[in-house]
Amino acid sequence: AAMAGGARRLYRRLLQLHRALPPALRALGDRYVKEEFRRHKAAGPAEAQRFLREWEASARPLIQQQINEDKQNLREKAVYGIQLTEEKLNDFRDEQIGQLKELMDEATKPSKNTISKDSEYKT
Repeated sequence: AAMAGGARRLYRRLLQLHRALPPALRALGDRYVKEEFRRHKAAGPAEAQRFLREWEASARPLIQQQINEDKQNLREKAVYGIQLTEEKLNDFRDEQIGQLKELMDEATKPSKNTISKDSEYKT
């Protein structure tokens, strides 16, 4: 029960942090967090502890730091996320690598609001 309460608090804090992100990143981040927490809902105690510890120790502070830097205009253009080292990638399971690829594909696909030069409207 205590684990569930801690997970709910962390989940809410992450979604609250996302409110400060640009709209496209917020939508992507919200979907990702919701899917990740849903995937780990039935995790065993050890895996659940590790999952929450990773989000609490690295993801949440990183998001907060990047939002603060963006607000303070410490960088010319806001940059969110981190470059993963080869060592860190080697620690991931195949399933996690697949999830990262899906996230990358989603993050780099053209915006649905973008209209190409070749598109025409039919009335």
